Amino acid sequence: MAVRGDVQVIINILRPTPKTGLGRPLIIGAAAAATEFKLYYDLDAVLEDFANTSQIYKAAYALFNQGSNSPESIAVMQYKTGDPLADWLPKIFSKDWYYLVSTSRTLADVTAIGDAVELDDSRLFFVASSSKTDLATIKAKKYTRTISFYHEDITNYPDAAWIGSAGQKPAGSLTWKFQPLKGIAPMDITETELQAIHALGANTYVTKAGDDQTSEGLTVSGEYIDIMQCRDWLILNIQLGVQKLFFRQDKVGFSNSGIAQIEAVVKTNLLRADQQEMIAHDDDGLPLYSTDFKRRSEVDPADREKRQYNDAKFTFELDGAIHQTKVTGLIQI
Repeated sequence: MAVRGDVQVIINILRPTPKTGLGRPLIIGAAAAATEFKLYYDLDAVLEDFANTSQIYKAAYALFNQGSNSPESIAVMQYKTGDPLADWLPKIFSKDWYYLVSTSRTLADVTAIGDAVELDDSRLFFVASSSKTDLATIKAKKYTRTISFYHEDITNYPDAAWIGSAGQKPAGSLTWKFQPLKGIAPMDITETELQAIHALGANTYVTKAGDDQTSEGLTVSGEYIDIMQCRDWLILNIQLGVQKLFFRQDKVGFSNSGIAQIEAVVKTNLLRADQQEMIAHDDDGLPLYSTDFKRRSEVDPADREKRQYNDAKFTFELDGAIHQTKVTGLIQI
């Protein structure tokens, strides 16, 4: 088991008041015997271990079938049929993946996985369902890290196809709404039916203006998927950057110079985030982010004694995306 690092990053989402590609997909499923985490770089390799009629293969096919957007690699890990899923799930979080797909769509398994992913607080779980009753139960859990996808036909894994289509693009560079899914048929539904699906905390696949596309980009709780990605990307990269700084230096002194080194890592990653279109710009085109690192003299002496610097802060305004628009015209006679 990996040892926890020495850097903790906490990001809270500050919502405005009214005007008064992250990582690798992992497929999990049951088998006669548990299998270890294994990487696959194409469908031929998957076919060596799984028949083309197997659920693992079908999920892998949906992931790899998204053309140039498809992931470079996927991973598979299996648990023993009959063993408690909740007892096995902690094993997956020490592995290198970000998006999760399960071959089991039973409500008990979905909620067990959703609970575990929520507790871990660093990955995303995508699940497809043809049961609106199940979707209502999942919505009641208010998951911020589970994404529900409603479709009448889930045998070809529309949830996996969605990851394959959008999951490899840089965090912040896209919205998960409007995404095309190869191999998935759009739902023939009315606007009223679509809004009912959204009210269940789910997304689906529809045709708009002649183009087949995902209907929304929300987690079960109603949070936007791309916001969760941006949060996770920044946490991961700032943690990694500062941890590497600690390792490569003989020491990072508890001085203004040492503090500035940590701040430089944060600023570098905010610049990268801006380049990936995470950060909004002001009217002059300047990115809306800032850092606030207290100088040594401002730090609590008790923290200095414990060699803990807890006074590093940054803020930024999320660029977001436009999902709807209204245009008003005037015809002059």
